[in-house]
Amino acid sequence: MDDNWIVENLEGAFATWNSRLTEIWSLVSETPQHFKGGAIWALCQNINTALQAIGYGLLILFFAVSIFRSTANFQDFRRPEQALRYFIRFVAAKTAVTYGMDIMATLFTICGGIVSTVAGNLGNLTGASVTLPEELKTAIDEVGFLASIPLWLVTILGSVFITVLSFVMILTVYSRFFRLYMYTALAPIPLSTFAGDVTSNTGRTFIKSYLGVCMEGAVIVLACMIFSAFVSGGSPGIADPDASAVTMVWSYLAETIFNMLVLVGLVKGADRIVKEMMAL
Repeated sequence: MDDNWIVENLEGAFATWNSRLTEIWSLVSETPQHFKGGAIWALCQNINTALQAIGYGLLILFFAVSIFRSTANFQDFRRPEQALRYFIRFVAAKTAVTYGMDIMATLFTICGGIVSTVAGNLGNLTGASVTLPEELKTAIDEVGFLASIPLWLVTILGSVFITVLSFVMILTVYSRFFRLYMYTALAPIPLSTFAGDVTSNTGRTFIKSYLGVCMEGAVIVLACMIFSAFVSGGSPGIADPDASAVTMVWSYLAETIFNMLVLVGLVKGADRIVKEMMAL
């Protein structure tokens, strides 16, 4: 850290931002089974197992309703193809409820492979780290006490804004993990709807929504790549080296915060992007 309070404040805000980027990198490459030591996944397994009994009850109910709604009389079951169709539907629905955890873990693994492929092109988030330029540090160090007062205000506002953006971003990424756990824990209920012709659309919507949450990881990684390109290819610079330190800091923070807003916007809009892309 620099001895100058203004420089220390800015570098502290950038350190917070960079640490949140590193945390995002670890989250998108993490699996729900190993996140936080697997304790949350174990809890979801217990809830899923407890709800299977309810899922089986609903499965039978939806299956019976489907038969009564779509079959004029039970003479239709004398046709082998009709009976076989209902039998396959019932077995498939029961399998989905029984092995829902395994099915959803497999779907996450498939989507995780896509995320890994995208992330492999990025390597790491070192290129996306934000640092304070040396020429800006020098300009700030040369400012007198009275002239530095406006800099304090600009620095405080910029640091607070950067810190807020970093926590908004990481909370969005964490919320994805919690949604994955919620989908997994409550899976027996919506998966039981596959037993009925009328209710099966609910099960399909559930699977598509779960796939959408899994695919958000790929969008988040792509967003980090875009931000990395912003920082490395068009990184904020000092527009006029001869300008006052206040103007230089204000210009640099404005452009840096704009780039950060791009990333936060993309991360927060990951669910909407996935829904539009996959017509979910």
